[in-house]
Amino acid sequence: MSYSAQDLVAQARAVIEEIDAARLRALQADGVPVIDVREPGEFAEGHIPGAVNIPRGVLEFQVDGHPAVNCARDEHLAHRRTPVVLYCRTGGRSALSAEALKRLGFDQPLSLAGGWLRWVEDGGATETPTA
Repeated sequence: MSYSAQDLVAQARAVIEEIDAARLRALQADGVPVIDVREPGEFAEGHIPGAVNIPRGVLEFQVDGHPAVNCARDEHLAHRRTPVVLYCRTGGRSALSAEALKRLGFDQPLSLAGGWLRWVEDGGATETPTA
């Protein structure tokens, strides 16, 4: 049996928790890390203030210090018992990312429902990196 990307996202959403912007703001106020899993170019065009960029394609490798990323662990993924919020453009990649982190033993990987586009649509604060 083959699956579409939409099927995989639907399966991920069935086993992870999606949150809205209000909950994200509350979690950020408590110091919960926010991970933008979009590509670096997308992140550079704008992101949620305080978010760090760890692209979906290397997320699992950075968790355990894979040699492909010079055995460097990302401090934002160092503690698996506390919540971590993930987001992408529309919520699909972040749902897949949350599912992957859950399978890797993270207790509370959360995905921002609607992603970056809904965040901006709802008037969420944004920032761009300074050169």
